[in-house]
Amino acid sequence: MKGILGRKVGMTRVYKDGKAIPVTVIKAGPCVVVQKKTEEKDGYKAIQVGFEEVKEYKVNKPKLGIFKKAGVKPMRVLKEFKVDDVDAYEIGQTIDVSIFEEGEKVDVTGWSKGRGYAGVIKRWNFGGGRKTHGSKFHRALGSTGNHTEPAKVFKGKKMFGHYGNERITVLNSEVVKIDKENNLIAVKGGVPGARGGLLIIREAIKK
Repeated sequence: MKGILGRKVGMTRVYKDGKAIPVTVIKAGPCVVVQKKTEEKDGYKAIQVGFEEVKEYKVNKPKLGIFKKAGVKPMRVLKEFKVDDVDAYEIGQTIDVSIFEEGEKVDVTGWSKGRGYAGVIKRWNFGGGRKTHGSKFHRALGSTGNHTEPAKVFKGKKMFGHYGNERITVLNSEVVKIDKENNLIAVKGGVPGARGGLLIIREAIKK
């Protein structure tokens, strides 16, 4: 499975065949192969790639040892991609947006915006109660419990709590345009997270 890391730049539109297509622009790569995971040694096949060069003092010692062993500069982000053939990659090899083609389907994973502790109206789109005639029930949750049997609140009940900052994957996004010179890739529609957020772009698993 081919994949690459990137940062969300923002949204714009691309005109194609007389239609305005909404796209998300992603600054993807270049990524460097840092480690190779093999079936014999690790129990699975994968490559570990680094993204965004940083100063040595910004990397902890265990990670710094990985980079020095690979003979590459320290990277801010390390992620693994499962692959069928580990031997097709070399330590220090650069991976860029050229691994994808226009019209190809990809899965984009990101982390949604964190919204902190939220009530049920913001978190679950509850309708709320009456706003007039002395009603004391406006934005509250309402009844949650049961009778004597089972005398508990079932797990999974939609309630107030932490909202956002979740890992979300958008499946089957179409690659509309690729700019190899500037390491940019434009995918159709929106992707999770704020501008500047980390994204993982993989080939689609449900084509």
